[in-house]
Amino acid sequence: MVAAATKTRIAFNDRITHLNALRVDLNTRYFPRCVMLLRLRQALDLIPNPAKPAVQRAAATGFAALLLTLSACGKPPPDLSNDAYVWQRQWTPAVQQALSGGADAVQAWRVLIAEMSADGRWFDAAPDLNALTAARRPVVMVWRLDGRVDALNADDTAARIAAARQAWRHAGITVTGIEIDYDCATSKLPAYRHFLTALKGRLGPDSALSITALPTWLNSPELDALLKVPDEAVLQVHAVLNPTQGLFDAKRARAWLNAFADRTQKPWRVALPTYGSRVAWDEDGNVAAIESERPALQPGGRATELVVTPAAMAAFVDQIHQSRPRGLAGIVWFRLPTARDERAWGLATWRAVLLRQPLQPALHISTQASAGGGAQDLVLSNTGNADGALPFIIRWNGVCRGADGINGYTLERDGAGLYLRRAQDGLLRAGGQRHIGWIRCETPPTTFHVQP
Repeated sequence: MVAAATKTRIAFNDRITHLNALRVDLNTRYFPRCVMLLRLRQALDLIPNPAKPAVQRAAATGFAALLLTLSACGKPPPDLSNDAYVWQRQWTPAVQQALSGGADAVQAWRVLIAEMSADGRWFDAAPDLNALTAARRPVVMVWRLDGRVDALNADDTAARIAAARQAWRHAGITVTGIEIDYDCATSKLPAYRHFLTALKGRLGPDSALSITALPTWLNSPELDALLKVPDEAVLQVHAVLNPTQGLFDAKRARAWLNAFADRTQKPWRVALPTYGSRVAWDEDGNVAAIESERPALQPGGRATELVVTPAAMAAFVDQIHQSRPRGLAGIVWFRLPTARDERAWGLATWRAVLLRQPLQPALHISTQASAGGGAQDLVLSNTGNADGALPFIIRWNGVCRGADGINGYTLERDGAGLYLRRAQDGLLRAGGQRHIGWIRCETPPTTFHVQP
């Protein structure tokens, strides 16, 4: 009799363990309602009807937890939160306007406060504290350390952080965390872990510690121990490849996200790009310069514009929402665009991507009378609500004896006549215009054909 009761109790405890595991499973994954109900019924069928009131109460508690979980079934999880890096070294009125115009689309600003150069010297970014206070968003202070630095001093870094944090909080800024941006070689990860351990012990419990992480670190067995130290990590998946491979590769990025999810037990985020870069090579094929904020046209040398379109990034965001890697808590966008940032998306487009609104660029060609000689300027306009990729080919139906391209377009000829071909990738902001060439025609064109 006693043996039978003991056997029944053990079997029941096994069923309760099964229910708890099922509840955790349901809380961490999204299943259609019918599948959840089927699994619940299977679990209930496994459980005998115990006679003891205490056992009945335990069963009821397990069932209630399951039913509470199922009440949220059938609904997609909430959108990933959006943070944004404010990476400007000069806080112009354009930066202040962007902070004000983009505040409602982000959960927090991640603001560059200082940088350590390769020789160990600190340079302050001097953010505008009044503008940050007016933006009324929590702030994560970002300290960038050059990856070539070998000796990291936790005491000195902690002292600088404490002084800056006190000043920012005194100005009325809600400082919720500290982020260390140290793009070091994989071989330095053990030393980096010791630095972070010492730093975290000095920061105290009132500020979460975050770090940026590189995909190359996934190849190191040291990564797991490193990721146990900070409270969260931000995986950077842009500008981490050879420039010949582009600025962002969605397939590679997705693979990195899945691999990173398997290496950490802490919440983590992914950093995604909102900008383009111009890469210039020297005569030997080496990278001579990388520009991200200057105008697109630069004289001399071989150069390529690396562009990440808003549509492509919006599609990637949809993908990770539909199949969310384990532990992914949000997105951090690099960087906050301003009206003077030539290679970043326009602010309206940036907001639309963050809020997951439809993107509808609308590119058109028109002509304007030129200064003289019967020539007409060709003007590319975007009347849509989102930045659009520059079209690849532009043709016209008039009889023209002269033409040329400018601002990223060159004149070409084939069997169908003259046309303009895009020489450099780029984006035209919503509401923007760009002069791309001129034509001189005996019979003015009545239509233009734009090939994406």
